[in-house]
Amino acid sequence: MIGFVSYLVFFLTVALILGIATLGLNLQWGGTGLFNAGIVGFYAIGAYTFAILTAPPRPELLGNFELPWIVGVVGAMAVAALAALITGLATVKLRGDYLAVATFGIAVTIQLVATNFEALTGGTMGIASIPNPFRGLFATPLANNFGYLAVIVAILAVAYVALERIARSPWGRVLKAIREDEVAAETLGKNTRSFRLQAFVIGSTLMGLAGALYASFIGFVSPFDFLPILTFQIWAMLIIGGSGNNRGAILGAVVVWGIWSVIGAAASKMLPVQLQIYGGAAQAMIIGLALVLVLLLRPRGLIGERPVTSRHAA
Repeated sequence: MIGFVSYLVFFLTVALILGIATLGLNLQWGGTGLFNAGIVGFYAIGAYTFAILTAPPRPELLGNFELPWIVGVVGAMAVAALAALITGLATVKLRGDYLAVATFGIAVTIQLVATNFEALTGGTMGIASIPNPFRGLFATPLANNFGYLAVIVAILAVAYVALERIARSPWGRVLKAIREDEVAAETLGKNTRSFRLQAFVIGSTLMGLAGALYASFIGFVSPFDFLPILTFQIWAMLIIGGSGNNRGAILGAVVVWGIWSVIGAAASKMLPVQLQIYGGAAQAMIIGLALVLVLLLRPRGLIGERPVTSRHAA
């Protein structure tokens, strides 16, 4: 029983961390219509920034400043926001597929930097001993993980409430206007490029925050943690849960990560050793199938965006 509870806590922690990143994507795509295909890049920036700021010193690395946990989290968000600002300024004029290709290329570049800039990132050996404020605080690992899960739930709740308020604010309504018809929004005097850039930076900052929380929870980062499949997972979470709905984004994160975890566990136990290497392919295929079924049966997702009617309408 304790083993099951331990796994459940681990599962929920990772799922809710991914839920924070999915909320960021929901602001970009569900709220503004920005096609960000570089999610994993900002996630990696947050994770590596946190690791470099907080991990204990190693003589072969330039970073590892052993700063407090909260400094690492704030620093990760700041660096992710700066990277998003630079990326946004370079790509704010792009639309649709062109924006997707540009952001995907940036994500690949970030992974290559993480792999080859060994003096800062540790290269393929990664960075270890990343601190967790609850590790060793209580008598058992389960109690430590419960404490960290409580922190994740609190951060997720704050992000959710903030994004809900944003969506109902005049600023959020401008974002929806841009998503529906950017030309019409421009004719009403709105600086659509500025609004698009703001949404892109805020959403990417949440992705960087999620990366920092993941690094702290796992205690280790390497380039192999930030493969393009993570971008696919988070997009699937948003579409299956319901684009344009923050509750749907969180639900989608839990559902998709649950499917992914169950398939991975089943493959490791049911398949012969020589076939277990195909478990990852099976995970992606079944998530893809679930994505197709949702698009066919519930195009708006499990919890779709609620229709909004003007109070002035008859």
